[in-house]
This record gives sequence, structure tokens and C-alpha cells, in this order.
Amino acid sequence: MRVVVITKENTDYAQTVDTFIADFERQTGRTLEVLDPDSLDGSSFCRTYDIVEYPSIIALGSDGQMQNVWAGAMLPTISEVSYYATQD
Repeated sequence: MRVVVITKENTDYAQTVDTFIADFERQTGRTLEVLDPDSLDGSSFCRTYDIVEYPSIIALGSDGQMQNVWAGAMLPTISEVSYYATQD
């Protein structure tokens, strides 16, 4: 599965998201894909999956279908996200 973090730099939540990503990588050994919604790729991705709140974490199946989404400042636990990040 593909897990994508949609976040903007220089925001009040940026440090929290950066810490989450670093902790996730340290605890699971896996890297999360990060997109900026203001970039060309990020904007297209957000339109495709109707993402309008940041930060958001989205889990996608191998077919690109949304499996789960967490939106807003209340981030999920690392174990919740790792379930999707370890599924192949």
C-alpha cells in the first residue's frame, strides 16, 4: 500500500507532522511519502482524492483506491498508519 502525508511547511502544525514522520521512520523502518498541496503533484493528488484539510494522511491500495484517511491536526497513532504502510 501507499501512504501519503499531505502537509504544508511553515505552518503551526509543521513541527508536529515532521516529528510524526521521523518517529514513524525510526519505529517502523519505513519512509512515508510527503506531498505539499501547493506543488503541482500535490495539487493534482488533492483534487483526485478530495483532500481539503491539512495535514492529512491517506492510505491507498495498490489499485489507487482510498483505504483510510486521517485529516486535521489530530494525527493518528503510528501503529494505525503502520498497518497500511506494511501491507503489500
